[in-house]
Amino acid sequence: MNYSVQQEGEFRYIDEGQGDTLLILHGLFGALSNFDDVIEGFKHRCRVVIPVMPIYEMPMRTASLEGLQAFIERFVALKQLKDVMILGNSLGGHVGLLYTLAHQDNVKALVLTGSSGLFENTMGGSFPKRGSYEYIQERVAYTFYDPATASKELIDEVFEITSSIPKCMNIVQIAKSAQRTNMAKEIPSIKIPTCLIWGLNDTITPPAVGFEFNRLIQNSELFFIDKCCHAPMMERPERFNVLLEKFLDKIQA
Repeated sequence: MNYSVQQEGEFRYIDEGQGDTLLILHGLFGALSNFDDVIEGFKHRCRVVIPVMPIYEMPMRTASLEGLQAFIERFVALKQLKDVMILGNSLGGHVGLLYTLAHQDNVKALVLTGSSGLFENTMGGSFPKRGSYEYIQERVAYTFYDPATASKELIDEVFEITSSIPKCMNIVQIAKSAQRTNMAKEIPSIKIPTCLIWGLNDTITPPAVGFEFNRLIQNSELFFIDKCCHAPMMERPERFNVLLEKFLDKIQA
């Protein structure tokens, strides 16, 4: 990652570029580096802001989707972000949906990629195996069409996280909160322009989930990327950026 992480109060975040705000929300095991290509591709036209969600540090009593939504609300208020375009991957998409439904007047557009909110298979559904590097390696590789995309650096990072009992407990609690929070009834209330970018080979939020989001969100368009799993912005960054650019062209016209 080639970008500096700023610290302000309880928040750590990346803030690059100028223009309309593209607020990026990462997933359960997501890292800021997951979005290097998005930052590089859009900082010339957008203010790209990526807060580090306190998934592993937040108190157990607040470790939930609601707790993460409240965190993002505090962050948006602190930075006085207006008319944001939200891009959420996996769990980040779920948090983005919650924020959008509560603050639709402050969201200009929504981009979901591999988002939870309807259905997902997740490693967090049961207690991750602590101390088993091979297990973590297999589970990280499972999120990509090409297992080679799971770099040693990424596997080491997830292994370090899952080696901590408190962090594992938060992971499980937040994952269960996501599984409980099915938003099928609420999602049709979203009226803002929405772009759905899905891996055609996604094993965690399968293509059928993308189709269902498309059906439920009236003002949405759905794109699939072949030979791609759960993190298109990492696995097929060039194609992902092309689709995102076309969508933003229409939104910002």
